Amino acid sequence: MTFALELDDVACTFASRDAAGSRYTAVSNVSLTVADGEFVSVVGPTGCGKSTLLNVAAGLLAPSTGHVRVFGESLAGINRRAGYMFQTESLMPWRTALANVMAGLQFRGTRLQAAREQAEAWLQRVGLAGFGDRYPHQLSGGMRKRTSLAQTLALDPDLILMDEPFSALDVQTRQLMENELLALWAGDERGTAPSSAPGSLEGAAAHSAGATGRKAVLFITHDLDEAIAMSDRVVVMSAGPASRPIGEFAIDLARPRDVAEVRTAPRFVELHRAIWDVLRDEVLRGYQQQLRKTG
Repeated sequence: MTFALELDDVACTFASRDAAGSRYTAVSNVSLTVADGEFVSVVGPTGCGKSTLLNVAAGLLAPSTGHVRVFGESLAGINRRAGYMFQTESLMPWRTALANVMAGLQFRGTRLQAAREQAEAWLQRVGLAGFGDRYPHQLSGGMRKRTSLAQTLALDPDLILMDEPFSALDVQTRQLMENELLALWAGDERGTAPSSAPGSLEGAAAHSAGATGRKAVLFITHDLDEAIAMSDRVVVMSAGPASRPIGEFAIDLARPRDVAEVRTAPRFVELHRAIWDVLRDEVLRGYQQQLRKTG
């Protein structure tokens, strides 16, 4: 099996902001893999180091101890094979939607006309054809997320890192975005081909996945329903400090999935109950820790 990402006994320790001269260990003894083409979600209480792990995978943060490998090679510096979709707004407000999607391509040295053509194609694929001349403040929250998704996927990364990308959206828009992401990621399972109709999400999925299949995804979320509905595997983190994986669950729900409909499946309910049984006490611990910090 080819692993797109391997975290081997990773720990991250920082200087404490609460006590001068002391150290704080965010995560410890973390071993985690994401296979090529696998969709893995990480869930856990607030402050358990989920985003820290994503930054380690992106090469934005070097672990204090442990090793990181990307497609079998040790990671040193920025992970050039990864695309990162942040929780917070990542669009440049002075650039149009089209210019935002073009930005990463241009930074990589793609010629202007080619970057424009690729960016226009991706805006079409995420349903924003005709909105390329709009600035971020002229777009709805869902449209900005679609633009960010196009911005990430236009770079054709082999590993997609996502840090609660839809958490700020309303429930209906969030479900639409979750289904769009799954359509783009898993288009090969819908029997599509690169020659699908222009502008279709299925065609984009086949283009993005290419002949080798789906991309690897590491998805961070607080929403257990979202994690189960979208993933092949869910990893549960303990409350911090020194957070670590305490559970791992294979999600054996059939694909393709509709994130709203799959929640009513008996197997979904069983999986939710099993994962929540592991997660519940950690969420309570994390909540008590937050109360002590603010009390």
